[in-house]
Amino acid sequence: MVDVPTIKISARGATRLKAGHVWVYRSDINSADSIPPGSVVTVSDQRGKPLGTALYSSSSQIAVRMLSHQPVSDLPALLRSRISDAIAYREKLVRDTDAYRLIFSEADLIPGLIVDRYHDIVSLQVLTQAIDRNPIRETVISELVSRLGPASVVERVDPRVRELETLPPRASGLVHGSKTATNFTMNGVEFYFDALEGQKTGAFLDQRENYAAAAQYAHGQALDVFCYQGGFALHLARVCDTVTGVDSSRPALEVADQNATLNRRQVEWIEANAFDLLKDYAASGKLYDTIVLDPPAFAKTKRDLDSALRGYKELNLRALKMLRPSGILVTCTCSYHVSQAHFLEMLASAALDAHRIIRVLEIRGQAKDHPVVLSIPETGYLKCVIGYVS
Repeated sequence: MVDVPTIKISARGATRLKAGHVWVYRSDINSADSIPPGSVVTVSDQRGKPLGTALYSSSSQIAVRMLSHQPVSDLPALLRSRISDAIAYREKLVRDTDAYRLIFSEADLIPGLIVDRYHDIVSLQVLTQAIDRNPIRETVISELVSRLGPASVVERVDPRVRELETLPPRASGLVHGSKTATNFTMNGVEFYFDALEGQKTGAFLDQRENYAAAAQYAHGQALDVFCYQGGFALHLARVCDTVTGVDSSRPALEVADQNATLNRRQVEWIEANAFDLLKDYAASGKLYDTIVLDPPAFAKTKRDLDSALRGYKELNLRALKMLRPSGILVTCTCSYHVSQAHFLEMLASAALDAHRIIRVLEIRGQAKDHPVVLSIPETGYLKCVIGYVS
């Protein structure tokens, strides 16, 4: 590329990049004069030594996201190559599903882009100024269409992200094709998918392998708390005598019921606040053989960690009191700021207070289509513990 601007960063920022991370925070930028939003930039250390090529945001606290340690002369060509690599990775590792994450931002070396596949519909989410710029958007969309041949490509918009990136408002909608709904399967369970509804890009694909793992141990009467559209509940329904799913979202439960019908399964769906319901059930002596806890992220920032751990402990404490001997607890957190060590410590404390013993059967993370890069710890966020409770 011609006339690529240069950003000089602090020693701290340079050390971070040399350790394998790909972010530079705004506080570590020494000079970035008059650089247009979303530009491709050269990053250099304080002495002017080039460290690589990056994408620049004029508004985000993550001001620089590295693309390569080398100069990049043709960004569209690089993106096409990275998309090809991401697809090849999934072809090697993803099994038993036609729905999975195709591109996981920094973990696939395409910072600021999330792409999920749901059978014949592709759902994408743009998270940065650079990826939102044409012709980058056009390159991404055309490459996905030519390589995958989907019926449709839908862009899901997070208004808060666009606001933080000072991008103009944009509505979620079709960017290719005309189909907005389909069915997909994971682990032999069928799900309905509306590309313009639901959270994130539409479903929680990161739990796919944990759904199957939970079903290996589940038995008897099962309770799935924060069930959303029934991912855990419908997997448990194949092996348990009864299954109850709880969520506070009526629209999510309506889709969950539709999914149960698709699979010819009987599940009781309850619209309720999970904390209140578990408190009432525990007080009334209600017991289960299997309980799943899959709450939303309680710790959005590091400042939220202590309150998040208190919330997780309350949930797990009540669940442990409601499990029969030889029961199975499947408990999760999708909060990056809650480390595995924090989560296990919380769970041990809850077991102590509940006078229960947990034998850990499995400690799991997100599905392989959401790869974790060791030098970028933020790519690993999901923790799932399966325990035998006595």
